Amino acid sequence: MIKLPKFSQLTPKTVAKELDELLQNHRQQLDELLKQEKFTWENLFSPMQAMSDELSKSWAPVSHINSVLNTADWRKAYNQCLPILTNYFTELGQNKALYAAIQSIKDGEEFDQLDAVQQKIIADDLRDFLLAGVTLEGEKKQRYSEIQQRISELTTKFEENVLDATQAWHFHSEDDAPLKGLPEHTVALAKATAQEKDLKGYVLTLDVPSYLAVMKYADDSQLREKFYEAFVTRASDKGPNAGEFDNSDVMVNILKLREELSQLLGFENYAQYSLATKMAESSEQVVSFLEDLLAKSKAFAEKEFVELKQFAKETLNLDELQAWDLAYVSEKLQHEKYSINQEILRPYFPEDKVFKGMFEVIKRIYGMQVEEIKSFDSWHESVRLFKVSDDKGQVRGYFYADLYARVQKRGGAWMDDLQGRFIAEDKTLQTPVAFLTCNFNKPVGDQPGLLTHDDVVTLFHEFGHTLHHLMTQVDYLSLSGINGVAWDAVELPSQFMENFCWQQEAIPLFSKHHKSGKAIPEDLFNSLLAAKNFQTAMQMVRQIEFSMFDMLLHSQKAPSTASQVHDLLSIVREKTSVIPVPEFNRFELSFSHIFAGGYGAGYYSYKWAEVLSADAFEQFEESGVFDRKTGDAFLQAILEKGGSKKPMELFIDFRGREPSNEALLRHSGLIK
Repeated sequence: MIKLPKFSQLTPKTVAKELDELLQNHRQQLDELLKQEKFTWENLFSPMQAMSDELSKSWAPVSHINSVLNTADWRKAYNQCLPILTNYFTELGQNKALYAAIQSIKDGEEFDQLDAVQQKIIADDLRDFLLAGVTLEGEKKQRYSEIQQRISELTTKFEENVLDATQAWHFHSEDDAPLKGLPEHTVALAKATAQEKDLKGYVLTLDVPSYLAVMKYADDSQLREKFYEAFVTRASDKGPNAGEFDNSDVMVNILKLREELSQLLGFENYAQYSLATKMAESSEQVVSFLEDLLAKSKAFAEKEFVELKQFAKETLNLDELQAWDLAYVSEKLQHEKYSINQEILRPYFPEDKVFKGMFEVIKRIYGMQVEEIKSFDSWHESVRLFKVSDDKGQVRGYFYADLYARVQKRGGAWMDDLQGRFIAEDKTLQTPVAFLTCNFNKPVGDQPGLLTHDDVVTLFHEFGHTLHHLMTQVDYLSLSGINGVAWDAVELPSQFMENFCWQQEAIPLFSKHHKSGKAIPEDLFNSLLAAKNFQTAMQMVRQIEFSMFDMLLHSQKAPSTASQVHDLLSIVREKTSVIPVPEFNRFELSFSHIFAGGYGAGYYSYKWAEVLSADAFEQFEESGVFDRKTGDAFLQAILEKGGSKKPMELFIDFRGREPSNEALLRHSGLIK
């Protein structure tokens, strides 16, 4: 059995001291390495890879616990660690002796004898040194370090403000009258939440499962409006907690510092700096890509919105469709057209069945076997652990699954790595381990965890990321698994997995009624498939809106006020959006993806990679959804290769050509 961290024994009191001691030791090791007269892969990169692995395995549990168990003590400890870590990486990136040592390997006779992956690691490292300011001198070098330190602090603060604002507000009612229309499990959870807070009646929160349930199903328009306003004004100067967790100055300062950082390194703006490590070559190329998708989808989106308004007026007597009515009316319209909604489907997706079916999917296409590990140390009692092996019996990796929303846990869904695959200096092979995290409704009473179909899609998405990390056959840490993969290609494996959630051959594998054990009735099954492209154009232009806003924001002069950021978003909305947005909406101040999550000047990656994933899945549609030969080809060309080759080369290796956006448009119902 692999050695895994003792999460229950981690204490926030000592992590900063332990991290500092580890990094001091690494500095000493590096100093000794750089005293050598001649540098080779074996005497420089191998020991550095070992140090990188040691740091990763030390820091990953701390970072993860901060996301899923964000107590005051852990938050304090995490924030104490950030400057220690940032200073170390800044030093490393600006270490001229190390840069020269690596350059000497690149220029030496040994380089041509290294394998292609080793050569790419060296080339990537030399590029990253330049992006880290290795050529900076004097005041510029000092300023670069200060900027990196401050950006690290501000992005963390941005995320903390969003979390605090989310948890600071709730709706409490002693009777169930305002809850009319809500699903039974939501009402039961609201009652349980009230009991946890020592309150009578019911408590609904802004955690995503609770918030979405209100927006989709609450008959009380005033309740929906309250929730909408509280949600879209989080961490802002508007709404019920106005100014209390305001991200306005945090956001503006992040943007100013990103611009200054980029210009120190010779770039015009942060978008140029960000794209230096991505597939896309320029902000103009990204904007052109987004405008092309917009041109092909906006007319469809406008038509969908007209249909929604007509339905609201004729069926629900809503003469004017407000922002807080959209999800509610959309659910009603979807049910009217297809006799279906997410809550009707929920009983057919019990958590255990979904997991077993998801594992059956990867068994059929890749030959992978998944086994649950029952005895292990964890940070929460609901966490599960799984081992993944191939059909030759080789263990490919392990992953933790933490599925339920709870207090002190960051919202959303994500995958992260605990450790990566590589061959150590003693020639032992390290097995990769990942975290798969979601925020679904937890089981209530005797009822098992029940997922909506949307939840299932989310789970498959994060499992795709997980497989990308675990399936790798790259033996060097910096390019194995998700490491070193261009940011605008990293969503390919995750979005690829989503496709199986809509396949007639696949859905029966992960669905059955949690009480009767019966399959989804044929009419409901057909309705699910028929509703696949319900409002896909509106969803498309919404993602284009976010992507365009992000790219324009980071490719123009940094704004000096939050109102200027808001004005830019309004301009982008005029071009892209088809839905009404109230003046008080301050979405940008909780847009953690681009201000705290690594997607700055990179949010377009979701649509970019979706083109890749749709085109890749088209090969399965042509060959057979469970065609093992096609599965092996995707496994070998994409999942096993990590960041060892450029993403376009890997895609062509699998597909035989460059990608086309036609598959995405067809999957979205926007072309036949």
